This record gives sequence, structure tokens and C-alpha cells, in this order.
Amino acid sequence: MRKRTLRRGLVGFWWLTLTFLYLPLAVVVLFSFNAANSAATFTGISLRWYRQLLGNEQIVSAFVNSMILAITSSAIALVIGSLIGYGMYRHRHRKLGWLIVLIYLPIVLPDIVFGISEMVFFVRIYDLTGLFRPGLVTMIIAHVTFQIPFVGLIVYSRFVGLDPTLFEAAKDLYAAPVKRVIHFMLPTIKPALISAFFLSFTLSVDDFVISFFTAGPESATLPIYIWGAIKKGVSPEINAIAALMIGAVAIAAFLSLLFSQRRRT
Repeated sequence: MRKRTLRRGLVGFWWLTLTFLYLPLAVVVLFSFNAANSAATFTGISLRWYRQLLGNEQIVSAFVNSMILAITSSAIALVIGSLIGYGMYRHRHRKLGWLIVLIYLPIVLPDIVFGISEMVFFVRIYDLTGLFRPGLVTMIIAHVTFQIPFVGLIVYSRFVGLDPTLFEAAKDLYAAPVKRVIHFMLPTIKPALISAFFLSFTLSVDDFVISFFTAGPESATLPIYIWGAIKKGVSPEINAIAALMIGAVAIAAFLSLLFSQRRRT
């Protein structure tokens, strides 16, 4: 009897937690279809705010910047992070405690500290050399720096799960280093690479603080645009933008989880 009561209590707590987490998101999505001009009342279902988004040049520009930033930074972070992950695997038997600290530091460091340090660095470089003017390029570099640790750890965990004798078998079959990479390593860690890319993409689209401190006047992303527009009040148009971002991040997170599960199998 006590076990059944405890189990029901845990199930109830589970559903209460899910409601607390996702009810605000559901409200945002619901009011994005609001036919009223105000976000305070709901009068009916309409797609007017989504159609209005397509005619807003600032929103379209912010969306394009977000996609360029997310895709470019994720691709660069995937290459560099994969090399770091493989290097960590190759030298895993050495004492690399300092390297592990450097890998984890961008993950645990508060975003505002990371963003301010990146801003100060780029401004200083720009003053001295005229390079790295705050804009989309500096945002890409900043995003790559905090995406690399996630990619490196995912790729490293994939390599650790492999049988070490597979690498020796590839050498015994006289496979050249390039062939070992193309025909053995890349197909083996492909699920991890895809999972790492979508995770990096999700982190980039979701980021506001680091983007805000490293952005230029013409490189606003969707989170930055929402932050500026919300000062005038929450409108159904803002709800529509947030709903699209929720959908994009949810799809990327689902694909990342899907390939992560395939990686374990």
C-alpha cells in the first residue's frame, strides 16, 4: 500500500513538474495564433501574426542572421571539437587534468562573464588592428568558443565506447591514415557528429547573452530582436517569433537525442 501511494505521489510530482516547465511555452504558442491585437486577451485562432512576420524586414534579417550564425558556428565547432575529442582519446592515458579543466571551463562559466570577456577582447583587438569589428564574424567566433567543448566531449565519449582493437585491425589491414579516417573513423562516429552538430545549433539559436555582447548594430539575431521589441510590451507578433524558435530548437533537440540514442546502440 505504501509503495503504491509513493508511486502515485512520484507520478503526480512528475506531471506537475512537466506542467510547470512546459505550460508557459504552451501559452506562448497558443497566443501566437491569437486573432486579437493585444496579447492580453484571446479572441480566436488566426495566422495573421505569422503572415505579418514575413513582411517585417527586421525580423527576416534577424532570422537570416540567426541561421547564418548557428549553421556556420556549428560547422566550425564540429571540425575543431572533433579533432580535440580524438586528441583526448589518443592521449587519454596521460595526465591531462589541465586540459579537462580547459574543456569544461566554457561550459560552467557564466554566460555574462564569457560574453563580457569576449566583448572586451574584440574591442581591444579592433582598436589596435582594425580587425574583428563587432558584428556577425565576432559572434561566430564567440559561439564557436563555447560550442567546441560540447562537441569535443560528445566525440570523445564515442571514441571511448569503441573497442581499441578496431584501430589496430585497421592498421593490420594496411589501411593508410586517410583511408582509416574516411572508411572507418567517420562512419563509426557519424551519429556522434550529427548529434554534436544539432546540439551546437540548438545552443547557438538559443543564446542571447553572448550574442548581445559580441553583436554589431547590423547583426541582430532573433533573441536580440525579441529583447529589444519586448520593451514595448509583449505582442502576438513576439509570441509568433518565440513559437517559431521553440519549434526550431525542439526539432534540433529531438534530432540530437535521436542520433545520440543511435550512437549508444
